[in-house]
Amino acid sequence: MTGPAVPEGVDVERANVARMYDYWLGGAHNFAVDREHADRIEASNRTARHAARSNRAFLRHAVQWCVARGIDQFLDLGSGVPTVGNVHEIARDARVAYVDHESVAVAHSRSILADLDRASITQADLADADAVLGAPGVADLLDLARPVAVLAVAVLHYVPGDLTALLAPYRDRLVPGGALVISHVSDEQDDPDLAARVRAAAEVFRGSANPVTLRSRAELAAPFEGLTIAEPGMVDVVDWPVARPGVEKVGMYAVCAAQG
Repeated sequence: MTGPAVPEGVDVERANVARMYDYWLGGAHNFAVDREHADRIEASNRTARHAARSNRAFLRHAVQWCVARGIDQFLDLGSGVPTVGNVHEIARDARVAYVDHESVAVAHSRSILADLDRASITQADLADADAVLGAPGVADLLDLARPVAVLAVAVLHYVPGDLTALLAPYRDRLVPGGALVISHVSDEQDDPDLAARVRAAAEVFRGSANPVTLRSRAELAAPFEGLTIAEPGMVDVVDWPVARPGVEKVGMYAVCAAQG
């Protein structure tokens, strides 16, 4: 497999999490160093690729759920590299504002989205909601007076602090018909082996640039108080929107909820 063109300023000598995720999804926006590092991770964590693909399947189902509700605007927080079935490919007629704080993901995103007028990429920290919502790539593309789906898929566990406070500025801007969608790893699992594997995976990131914050089910549910949570409620990503008996769970909960 040959690598893609290298965006200006991108270091291809060091593995990058966003590109490793792209590799696990079967994308083309990764390099040899990313593939080698991802393969080493998978050798020690057999569910890494399964988790990435299950989470991407959840994203697809969640976006389709939003579209079925009439939503045609999306704010994708912590979007990574927007490829392999990402939001603008699923909701083709929608406006999609991608946001990521990491320069590598943003550089690749700019290259991928260069010819699209209904999608943008903004470099910003999702924890600074004012900076995100006021950025031209968001404010000039999305009409917040109309329903918007705020997506925070497989990103919030990399952001420390109180989850309700973190999401409050985004939730407060939702008008009736809008939606909030998250997926988040948690070691509060009914299966002790799964809980142990989640904790072990989180330990790998300790001391790195992206340490993982494990939150309880109660902490994950708190930001959705007052919203209408879609069936089947808070479940592992492999079981949204329907349970899949026999499919190995990955320890990442999914929630979709509507405003009004």
